[in-house]
Amino acid sequence: MKEMLVILLSAMLVDNFVLSKFMGICAFLGVSKKLDSAVGMGAAVTFVMVCAAIVTYPIYTLILVPMGLTYLKTVAFILIIALFVQIVEMFLKKAVPPLYKALGVFLPLITTNCAVLGATILNIDNEYNLGQSIVNSLGAGLGFTLALIIFSGVRQRVNAANTPEMFKGVPATLIAASIVSVSFMGFSGMFS
Repeated sequence: MKEMLVILLSAMLVDNFVLSKFMGICAFLGVSKKLDSAVGMGAAVTFVMVCAAIVTYPIYTLILVPMGLTYLKTVAFILIIALFVQIVEMFLKKAVPPLYKALGVFLPLITTNCAVLGATILNIDNEYNLGQSIVNSLGAGLGFTLALIIFSGVRQRVNAANTPEMFKGVPATLIAASIVSVSFMGFSGMFS
């Protein structure tokens, strides 16, 4: 149980995909303008990460490894991720149309979000079993959501601030993102 908790907290805080590994930056910058869209995107990414971990682990260990096709893991994993993104997209379009519209183009881009693919590949590379893979993916998704929520608040403050004209927009956003990223470096010694 302790090992699972370490994997979960490590994926959320120490090895945060956005703030430590710089994966999934496009969605991070694109949907963090409003809190509701940040929470919605975080939930969608977490769902896709966990479901992808549940399906990719057995496909890798029971099909690709025994058949000597491990070089196909990236293609296989992307196809599985695309399937779950389509499910999320159909659900949001039907059940929560305002969130579906707010996420816009970033929702289908979860398919090519390197954080989602990175979680599935890191599960294999770290030689996690199925349970550890699920916990790691859950932690990665929750960490992604946490980063989006924190940065959403930071962006609202930055946008309301009296910023010099040359720093408004993208420069201020990138500077704020780097400061939030540096703040997560404080977690780096937690599980050594």
